[in-house]
Amino acid sequence: MFEKMQRAFWKALTPDLIAETPQAVVAPVGETPLSPGVLSALGGADNLKSQQRVALTRVRVQLLNSESLDEVALRAAGVPGVMVLAGGVVHLITGL
Repeated sequence: MFEKMQRAFWKALTPDLIAETPQAVVAPVGETPLSPGVLSALGGADNLKSQQRVALTRVRVQLLNSESLDEVALRAAGVPGVMVLAGGVVHLITGL
């Protein structure tokens, strides 16, 4: 019950930021919102296992082969921050 009240409170303060029903949307790999420069720095579209926008400023990508990741090329492609995690998971910080 407390969680419902808390969600209602934050929904009242920020109605456009909190969805009615929380959903995790995982985009199919073929329909990528990533630019061609970012895709090539990640090792190409064939190297993507999954991708998910987890915030307005962050994209979570899981790679099949994490060794093909080129962090320098990602920064050159306009990605200001890269966080590499275990298991081929990479968080791309896309803006402020």
